[in-house]
Amino acid sequence: MEDSSLVWDDGVLVTIDQRGLPHEVIELRLSTVDQIIDAIKTLAIRGAPAIGIAGAFGVVIATRAHTAAGVVDIARAETEAQRIAEARPTAVNLAWAVRRAAAKIADGADAVLAETLDILAEDSRVNRAAATHAADLVQRLLPDRPLRMLTHCNTGRLATSAFGTAIGTLRVLHERGRIEDVIVDETRPLLQGARLTAWELAEAGIPHRLTMDSAAAWAMGTGQVDCVIVGADRVTSNGDVANKIGTYALAIAARHHGIPFVVVAPESTRDPRMATGAEIVVEQRAAAEVTGFAGVATAPEGTAVFNPAFDVTPAELITAVVTELGVVYGGDTGDGVAVADIARELYQRGWMPGTAGNISVRAGDSAVVTGSGLSKGELTADDMVTVSIADAQPIGAQRRKPSAETTIHTAVYRTTGAQAVVHVHSPYATTLSTQVGAPDELTTLRITGFELIKGLGRSDAIDIPVFPNWPDVPRIGADIERYLRENPDAPPVLGIAGHGITAWGDNLSRARDRAECLEALCELVIRTGRRHAYAPSATHPEIG
Repeated sequence: MEDSSLVWDDGVLVTIDQRGLPHEVIELRLSTVDQIIDAIKTLAIRGAPAIGIAGAFGVVIATRAHTAAGVVDIARAETEAQRIAEARPTAVNLAWAVRRAAAKIADGADAVLAETLDILAEDSRVNRAAATHAADLVQRLLPDRPLRMLTHCNTGRLATSAFGTAIGTLRVLHERGRIEDVIVDETRPLLQGARLTAWELAEAGIPHRLTMDSAAAWAMGTGQVDCVIVGADRVTSNGDVANKIGTYALAIAARHHGIPFVVVAPESTRDPRMATGAEIVVEQRAAAEVTGFAGVATAPEGTAVFNPAFDVTPAELITAVVTELGVVYGGDTGDGVAVADIARELYQRGWMPGTAGNISVRAGDSAVVTGSGLSKGELTADDMVTVSIADAQPIGAQRRKPSAETTIHTAVYRTTGAQAVVHVHSPYATTLSTQVGAPDELTTLRITGFELIKGLGRSDAIDIPVFPNWPDVPRIGADIERYLRENPDAPPVLGIAGHGITAWGDNLSRARDRAECLEALCELVIRTGRRHAYAPSATHPEIG
C-alpha cells in the first residue's frame, strides 16, 4: 500500500476498504457521490481527517456530475455536498473539508479538484508536524527513559491520508529509539485497534501488545503505562475532546494514576464555533455492531443496545491537545513545568516576591500563564491557567484563575510573534520605570552607551516605553496593544510605572534573558546616571 491511503485516479477515488483489514486488502474505486457516502457511513473509510478528504473528493465528483457544456449547476452540486457533509455528524473534519471544497464549486470542477488536492497534500505535512510536536512534548514530560505508551482506536495513515496523528507520534518516538512498548486497545465494538492499529504498528516495526479495552486501567494500575496518546474527531473551543468510545474512560483512569493523557489532531479538528463538548452530536450506530461480530450473533435476539460511536472527554482530564501549531490546550504540560521552574528561579532572586509577577507561554491560539494569588516560589505545573489569547479569558473549567495582569501578556501575543512573556518586579528596572513614569501618560526611557543594549536588539541606544499604572489593569493591556500595533519595531521590553517590567521572546529562556538584560542595564543607569527620560510628544503621544 502507498504511504497515502487516498489516491485520486482520473475521476475515481482509490482507497483501501478498512473493513477487510488485516486479512484482506481490498481496493475500493469510488466514482459516485452515493459510493463516497456509503464508504463513509459503513466505515470502509474512517478516521476524522480521512473522511474529510474523502468528502472533499466527493464534492469534486458531484461538481463534475452536475456540469454540462462547461456550466456548473451550482445548486445541485451544493445539495450533493451537503449530503456528503451529513454522512457522519461527530467528526468536524468532514464538514470542514466539504465546506472548503464546496466554496470552489462556482469556479468549476477543476478548481474544486485543485482545492481538494491541496487539502490532501496539507494533511501529510500537518500530521508530521503535529506528531513531531507531540513527540517533543512526551519527551519533555517523560525525559530520559524508554516509553511505554497506550493508544486507542486507529490514528495512523488509514485514519488520515498519510503518517497519522497519535500513531504518527509513536512513529516519531520509535525513530528516536524511545519506544519500549505500545499497548493497543482492541477498541470495541469494531476492533479498529486490533484490526488496524496492530497492523500499522507491525508494518512500522514498533513493538506492541494488544489488549482488551477493559484491561487498560489495570495496565495503568500495575505500572505498565507511562503515557496515553489518542486522536480526536472534534475539539471544542474550551478543549473538550470527542473521540472513539472508550476514550473518556481512559482519561479518567490516566488522571487517577497520574499518567499524562495527550491528544494529537490537526487544526481542522478544532471547532471554535462549538463552546463545549455538551454541544457535540454523538453518533449512535447500529445495534448489530454490539449484538454480534462478523455475522455471528453474540447476544439474544431483540436485546436493546446502547452503541455510541464516540464519547466526550472533558478538558480538565486532558494533559494537552497538540496540533501542527504545537500545544494548543493544556495545563499540566511541558510548558507548565518550564514556566513553574523559571517562576521559582525568579522568585529566589527576589524578582517575583510573594504573589507578584507572571510568566506565560503561547500555545497556538491560547497561552499557559501562572495562576493568580499564588506564591511564585511554590508553583507547580498544576498551578497554570490556559487562557484565550483573543480575550484573556480562561478556557474551560480550571483549578486556578488568571490574574488581571494576564491582559498584559495577551496584548503582547496579539501584536507580536512572541512565544513567551515574562512580567517581573526586578528592583533596578522597577525603580527606574517608577522614576521615569508618569501617572497618566506614556513616557520613554532612553538608554545609551552600554554594550548590553545589543542584548535587546539595538546598537548604541534604546527607547523603552514606560506605561501609566492604571488601577484597571486591562487598561494597561489596551495601552500596550495600541502602542505595539503603532510601533511594530518597538524593543521586546517595556516598563510600567511602579509596576515592574515586561519582556518577551521566541521562547521562555529568551524572554527571561531579555528581562535580565534590561535589569542589568537599569542597574548601570542608576549607578552611572546615564539616561534620558522623554515626556509625551508627537513621537510618543499621550495614551489611555
